[in-house]
Amino acid sequence: MGKPKLLVVEDDPGLQKQLQWRFDDYEVLLACDREAALAQLRRHAPAVVTLDLGLPPDPDGASEGLATLQQMLAIAADTRIIILSGNQDRVHALKAIALGACDFHQKPFDADLLALVLARAFYLHAMQQENRRMLQTQQDSPLAGMISRDAGMLKLCRSVEKVAPSMASVMLLGESGSGKELVARALHALGGRSAQRFVAINCAAIPEALLESELFGHEKGAFTGAVRQTPGKIELAQGGTLFLDEIGDMPLVLQAKLLRFLQQRVIERVGGREEIAVDVRIVCATHQDVKALAASGRFRDDLYYRLGEIVLRIPPLRERSGDSLLLAHHFRNRYCASEGRSQLHFSNEALQQIEAHDWPGNVREVENCIRRAVIMCDGAQIDAADLGLPGGAEAQAGPDYSLRQAREAAEYGAMVRALARSDGNIARAAALLGISRPTLYDLMRHHGVK
Repeated sequence: MGKPKLLVVEDDPGLQKQLQWRFDDYEVLLACDREAALAQLRRHAPAVVTLDLGLPPDPDGASEGLATLQQMLAIAADTRIIILSGNQDRVHALKAIALGACDFHQKPFDADLLALVLARAFYLHAMQQENRRMLQTQQDSPLAGMISRDAGMLKLCRSVEKVAPSMASVMLLGESGSGKELVARALHALGGRSAQRFVAINCAAIPEALLESELFGHEKGAFTGAVRQTPGKIELAQGGTLFLDEIGDMPLVLQAKLLRFLQQRVIERVGGREEIAVDVRIVCATHQDVKALAASGRFRDDLYYRLGEIVLRIPPLRERSGDSLLLAHHFRNRYCASEGRSQLHFSNEALQQIEAHDWPGNVREVENCIRRAVIMCDGAQIDAADLGLPGGAEAQAGPDYSLRQAREAAEYGAMVRALARSDGNIARAAALLGISRPTLYDLMRHHGVK
């Protein structure tokens, strides 16, 4: 793997050589100004950086050093940056900590003490990367794929946990791409049938002439091309869960046959006369308004009441405050790993576009957009142009509130957006909001955000 990379940003050549000589356990990279530091960061992606705040053209102040710090964190948010400062720069060093630096050490430095500080920074960076890798690959919880801080989605997850152990039929209502199959699989995995099969069929993707055979199976010779006996999806799901996606597109004739199965729990294959008992749990989903379909005669009322013993609505992404940014970070991490790319970061303009976009395709659209951006991105940063999104949507007028409700809603929205934009980093989220970390923790407790 080679030596860990340490970037030293220092304009004093003598101090550069001293640090390079003292810390020969690391691959020491050198930079004397902001431009060189950013170039080294983009090229080598060092885990740890030591940063002198007094950089040219402001060697006696801290403005250039603080600006360098902010740009480095924008490019590589996971990098551990240690400020090296004189006694008189303590106020600036504390400001740097508030901006996102992980530690500071005073000049003239104690080599042994600084070595411990660096070792700790490298250790914390390694742990952070390991935790990120484990979270990306974690499959222990069936709800692990539900990336959200939205109160509506969290309520949905609690409902899934309550409903899963029961035998009740569940109808999932949600727009295309909102995660209906993910919820259906969670219902199966959390229930008592998790050891058996989960069988899914999309009622809108199969021609009407073939759908009956796909669902109920057929006997040999039942129709032209039926050269052998074939069990249907219902039969294959014996003991497990059958997921009927886009149930609103099922033809009325098949709706009647499905209703008979739900009432008697027996099926007959196409071309057969034998009744076959099947024990399955039914979960169905649709993006359509089933009540409106029933009112217009395109969906049977009795079937709706059979399938919809419990109805769960999945909110669209545009109603989930801050979730588009959370999902963007999640898919960036996933596809950087799967595509073999070094860790990429979003520019501020890209984050603003992600937050402003309506995402009519919901989570699936976010995933496709971020995967394309990871593949097409040239540098170490995903810019707005890489996303290929239209300009930010205009703000829409919200509902009427009392002043207290409006203040609470605005406070909550700003908080979850800041947490999402900073990828859960409390210090940076507090800085974005212009408040202290304790104040942000108080807000999170008040609004029930973890």
